[in-house]
Amino acid sequence: MRLPVTYAILALIATATNICAQDISFRLYAGPFNLWLAIVVGTGVGLVVKYVLDKRYIFSFKAKDVVHDTQVFVLYSLMGVVTTFIFWGFEFGFNHLFQSREMSYLGGVLGLAIGYLVKYHLDKRYVFRVNS
Repeated sequence: MRLPVTYAILALIATATNICAQDISFRLYAGPFNLWLAIVVGTGVGLVVKYVLDKRYIFSFKAKDVVHDTQVFVLYSLMGVVTTFIFWGFEFGFNHLFQSREMSYLGGVLGLAIGYLVKYHLDKRYVFRVNS
């Protein structure tokens, strides 16, 4: 039971950093495509934070060197492509339906929660399967 609770807490941390990065982006830029920019910025920040937390606290992964860590990060990122579509679909969908930043964030949070559940299983099976 400890692993699911830890994973949920770390997912909440990554979600909060994602949404905070989006909010900062919105505050700094209000021009055309500001939603796209905010989501891309939030996704990038959330990806890096989640990778660092997952590899250390969930999978106890230690890379051999920088090249190995980079290879694992690239694979981790590729596994995140599918889950990113889930996240973005919810966030853009909520934005379209409700036309408000707050509801867009709610869609993002829901999409991230579903995406992180899927991502855990992908990472366990394909990314962090061997600690070498």
